[in-house]
Amino acid sequence: MGKVTVKGLGKAYKSYNGRWARLAEWLIPFAKPRHQLHWVLQGIDFELEAGEAVGIVGINGAGKSTLLKLIAGTTQCTVGTIDIRGRVAALLELGMGFHPDFTGRQNAIMAGQLQGLRGDEIASLMPAIEAFAEIGEYIDQPVRTYSSGMQMRLAFSVATASRPDVLIVDEALSVGDAYFQHKSFERIREFRRSGTTLLIVSHDRYAIQTICDRAILLNRGRLEMQGDPVEVMDFYNAMLAEREQQTVRQERLEDGRLRTISGTGEASIVSVNLLDDEGKKLDVIEVGAYATLEIRVAINVAIPRLVMGYMIKDKLGQSIFGINTHRLEMPQTDLVADEELVYRCRFPVNLGKGSYSVAISLSRLDSHLDTNYEWRDYSVIFHVINTQHPDFVGCAFLDAEMAVERSYGYARKIEVTA
Repeated sequence: MGKVTVKGLGKAYKSYNGRWARLAEWLIPFAKPRHQLHWVLQGIDFELEAGEAVGIVGINGAGKSTLLKLIAGTTQCTVGTIDIRGRVAALLELGMGFHPDFTGRQNAIMAGQLQGLRGDEIASLMPAIEAFAEIGEYIDQPVRTYSSGMQMRLAFSVATASRPDVLIVDEALSVGDAYFQHKSFERIREFRRSGTTLLIVSHDRYAIQTICDRAILLNRGRLEMQGDPVEVMDFYNAMLAEREQQTVRQERLEDGRLRTISGTGEASIVSVNLLDDEGKKLDVIEVGAYATLEIRVAINVAIPRLVMGYMIKDKLGQSIFGINTHRLEMPQTDLVADEELVYRCRFPVNLGKGSYSVAISLSRLDSHLDTNYEWRDYSVIFHVINTQHPDFVGCAFLDAEMAVERSYGYARKIEVTA
């Protein structure tokens, strides 16, 4: 079983003022250093238990790929230690380690050898590699003739042909088509069920939240936060929207969930309530019943344009439905300080049984990434029950009608509808 322990990890690169400074340092080894250290990672500490799945997120340049390379052993750390137990398979940069003039088959054999597989093991796995990659006759063509998607198919097939103890996956999967992405993530889930330890870098919120037990947020080379994937991704999304004078804070709710609030504060959310048609607050609602989401907003300083949006999420943090006043062509313009707006959004709760939350966004345009006045997760939490409809599965209630037609030879026909 794979286990990974990282302690005090740091990685720095030497930066010289010019090529002559580098040459002088080589020629005069005992003189004072002529370089400066540029740290890309510092003070990284975490553990991956056997069978655990951990996602790593962060903006570009945060050090995610460098961290994976250090753990995979393709780059050496400057300080700290990495202890890995078990066989490691890594899918890092697209086509990393592939020779463009060799065929896919030849590259697969070399990649298998680099993973520590014997020749007979690679030969026995080759049919499975070909079948999973689904690149047909291209397996015997030079890799330089491959598209980026074909390279990714072959690289992933080779890396996962034999179940590793530790699987490391960078963003390479993002270049594949939707069919192969689903196929790849299903293989990852199978490995997880079999006990493989997973370390994955992805900007896909739903991949992180559905596959991973824990998430790690890197910021400027340091570990900013780690914990529940939903809470970490909420904080990460708030960081993406960060602008000058914008605040990002988190507060613990009564049920233990961590709410993330961010924004410039030029407009702010006063209250959010889910109401029935009589104006009473709802915590529990029947499948298919109507509810009204009421949002009160205060304008603190004059702003030229305001867009309010809401997003309904399930208990895993996956988006179920979202809409805003920009897409409805209802933005409010030329707002002045001390104004108050009340939004009322009425909709049928055609959702499956379970717990849901509502996130609210106040922004200037369609996305809260452009002038985020306020973003608030877990503004409302409600539960959906089903006592009046047939018991169904899934996250959406379609109230479908069904007809059954039965025939006896060519003489009689009976039709039953429900």
